[in-house]
Amino acid sequence: MNKLKLQDIIREALAEDLGFGDLTSDFFPGDHNSTGIFTAKAEGVLAGLDVITEVYRQLDDSVNVDLYKDDGDIIQKGEEIARAEGPTAALLNGERVILNLLQHMSGIATGTKQAVEALHSAHTRICDTRKTLPGLRMLQKYAVRCGGGYNHRYRLDDGVMLKDNHIKAAGSIGNAVKKLRSQLGHMVSIEVETETRDQVLQAVESGAEIVMFDNRSPEEVAEFVELVPDHVITEVSGGITIDTIGDYRDSGVDYISMGSLTHTVTALDISFNLNQ
Repeated sequence: MNKLKLQDIIREALAEDLGFGDLTSDFFPGDHNSTGIFTAKAEGVLAGLDVITEVYRQLDDSVNVDLYKDDGDIIQKGEEIARAEGPTAALLNGERVILNLLQHMSGIATGTKQAVEALHSAHTRICDTRKTLPGLRMLQKYAVRCGGGYNHRYRLDDGVMLKDNHIKAAGSIGNAVKKLRSQLGHMVSIEVETETRDQVLQAVESGAEIVMFDNRSPEEVAEFVELVPDHVITEVSGGITIDTIGDYRDSGVDYISMGSLTHTVTALDISFNLNQ
């Protein structure tokens, strides 16, 4: 993760949560110290440990944090994740921001690992999409990697992705790719979204580096993959869930992109409790 971006995210989160101060916890004097433990309350994949250290660094750099796990570790119910020791007010001031982000990111990592295991493919990779919460994209995409997934575009300036509306406005796939290719640098790839056999052939003929099959069945994907040269990357997206992803195991597609990895997330239950 980008450390400077993480600092900005935490700064905004703390400002939102604290307002002018924690009316409940700030009555503890500065020399009142406590120790708190972060504990897993369910099995899953851990992601977001840097959130703990950064929150307490910003609140009070006298807080000492010991991390017992690494991001990407599989944690069991009841396992201790981290220990924080320092001023009681600071420990409690940061509790909710830490848990909100840590639980959310670990939920994404856990869901991603479940999808990877359900697919069980040595060839096809699972990746995310841009369907992320505003301001949290870096954290959510990092969590996908912790779960064994891969990242699609981070932003609109990462690469070209011609969707149905772009193609309609340009008149055809060929027109759109030709126009873009005349303006783009040599390191920028073009991906084309397709829905039919004819569109797949047009995308290949246009010279697109990536051909995406939108909302296609496993049988259609297997058919379309055969139309694409080996040097062109293939991707399928749309409506694929953890219950259906295994159906694409033998389709031959290179990537499966799933918006549900980040926009339909069940938080992993993690608690924070003081020892005194």
